[in-house]
Amino acid sequence: MVRETGLRRKPAGRAIGDGAAVGLPVELAALRGRVADATLLWAYRRAQDIGVGGDEVLIHAGFVTQDAATAAVADHLGLAIADLSKPVLVADQLVPGVLRTQSLVIATAGRPRFVLAPRGRGVRRLARLLAREPALAHRVELTTPERLRGRLVRQASGYLARMAAFGLRDRTPRHSAATIARGRALVGPLTVFAASLGAVIALVPAPALLAIGALVSLVFLSAMALRLSACFIPEGPVGEAVIPDRHLPVYTLIVPLYREAAVLPHLEAALCGLDYPMEKLDIKLVVEPDDAATRAAIRRRALPLCFETVVAPALGPRTKPKALNAALPFARGSFVAVFDAEDVPAPNQLRAALEAFRRGGPKVGCVQARLVAENASDSWISRHFAAEYSAQFHVVLPALAALRLPILLGGTSNHFRRSALEGAGAWDPFNVTEDADLGLRLARLGWDTEVIACDTLEEAPVSLRAWLRQRTRWMKGWAQTLLVHGRNPRRILRELGIRRTLGAALLTVGPFAAMLVHPLTVVVLARDLWVRTWGAPAESTVLALAAALSYTTFVAGYGATAAVTLVALYRRRRLAEGWILLTLPAYWLLQSLAAWRALIDLVVDPFRWDKTEHGISPRRVQQGAAVTDSAAARPPLGPAVAWR
Repeated sequence: MVRETGLRRKPAGRAIGDGAAVGLPVELAALRGRVADATLLWAYRRAQDIGVGGDEVLIHAGFVTQDAATAAVADHLGLAIADLSKPVLVADQLVPGVLRTQSLVIATAGRPRFVLAPRGRGVRRLARLLAREPALAHRVELTTPERLRGRLVRQASGYLARMAAFGLRDRTPRHSAATIARGRALVGPLTVFAASLGAVIALVPAPALLAIGALVSLVFLSAMALRLSACFIPEGPVGEAVIPDRHLPVYTLIVPLYREAAVLPHLEAALCGLDYPMEKLDIKLVVEPDDAATRAAIRRRALPLCFETVVAPALGPRTKPKALNAALPFARGSFVAVFDAEDVPAPNQLRAALEAFRRGGPKVGCVQARLVAENASDSWISRHFAAEYSAQFHVVLPALAALRLPILLGGTSNHFRRSALEGAGAWDPFNVTEDADLGLRLARLGWDTEVIACDTLEEAPVSLRAWLRQRTRWMKGWAQTLLVHGRNPRRILRELGIRRTLGAALLTVGPFAAMLVHPLTVVVLARDLWVRTWGAPAESTVLALAAALSYTTFVAGYGATAAVTLVALYRRRRLAEGWILLTLPAYWLLQSLAAWRALIDLVVDPFRWDKTEHGISPRRVQQGAAVTDSAAARPPLGPAVAWR
């Protein structure tokens, strides 16, 4: 809890100092006599190098607290300290803007009063303003960003919770999975669909089945052709970071956590290992209100001040996208990235993403980094998962970006231009694959997505049970995404154009439909082979061609998947791991099981989030044991924001 006694009230109207006489900026000049001169000089030089205020350097290094820095500036500029112990008059809908600008205008009986929480260059601008308009000193009061945020959250927690849970649904219902048919409304259509499949298998003659299969094959062959074409498009190079430290923006990293106490040391080491000034990192750890173990583990670790804990609201579905939405209003950065608890991003990933934004221009709204499963050797299922990730992130997604086709994002290592993210409505709390949905929504709104050749190490599921739960959730989310974006074909055609709409359809409908019909395809082709083997009647040329096309599609499906995966493994210099593809038929049958479980779940419990457990891989357990706990040597933990 933030203490309320750290600031001393200063009377307004004292002489204003600007620090010029001693050659220090005002935020450091205010601390003379409280911090050693050598330390002030060091802070000044580092602030110049990385483009922040000197007070921010001192606060992050632990030489001064936020309260002490604010009190010193207020004393130096002759300003009062704001009393935020009582509610302030501010409309709920204005709270996100106040959080972003760190400034609040309070209407009084006379002229308005200004409550500011400046840091660094904001302090310098305030000093220059007061030098021009000394009379303003009686109407300006200072506080810390932490106290201003705490006051606003206490007042507007209900509004912020509603926005996190229902903001997208209320603003643009056509983009929300909350407004699609569910529960009993889906029972009828799905029953008809299942009954029709059964009738087709039982009643329709084999030749007719082959003809129907041939028509479906044309769709699947188109999707395979698109995937195969990706093999001939090279990955883009990692852009050399050309942005100097002083011009780097503040970067917000959002990490949703649920029952992740065991992986916190690993997560801290990964994020603190990023090649980025800590003073410009804004890391939000989002925890659930009933996850006392993770919250206690965060408090025990005494993380650096760039870490802040946000408690997600209990209102609405308990999903990762709602947790992400809960943190977004508190983000300080103009760029926002999402990471999972087990992620280990490459140290240069933030700089590489910024370079991709710079090269791509203002139309690039998102940058996706590559995901790599680092524990492929743990089990049979983790080997398949790792091979699948290699194909997706080293071949398919880079090609889609090069072709300017819509990209269904991976669930982590997404880097967003904040204006694009907020303009798109942020994440849909009711979609359990919020990444795929948001990627398609960004494309519909005219934003491009780039893929960078920069890795994030992830943990693949080790057990079949964990994989099945995760894959069922993914496929349920893909079904939700299909229902959301496919309910108005004319609109999406107008927004994306013919080429990009067809690409999006092949990428979304194709894989999911293929997994649904794969068992049926196996049965039909096996039945046809049986008939042919034991004396097939003469058939027309058309039916013979249809049969040939169906067999070709079946074999090509495996062949295309194997080809894309082998190209990906070759690019990663892991071609020796390609033997796992010999068991691809078994893996596809498991995917079909997950697809049918997803359809059932879509009816029974559409918004349930089946959490993937992290930190259980033997490799990760060993790594976690090797991470030393250095909490005692760190500055105090950053503030916590609690929602109710």
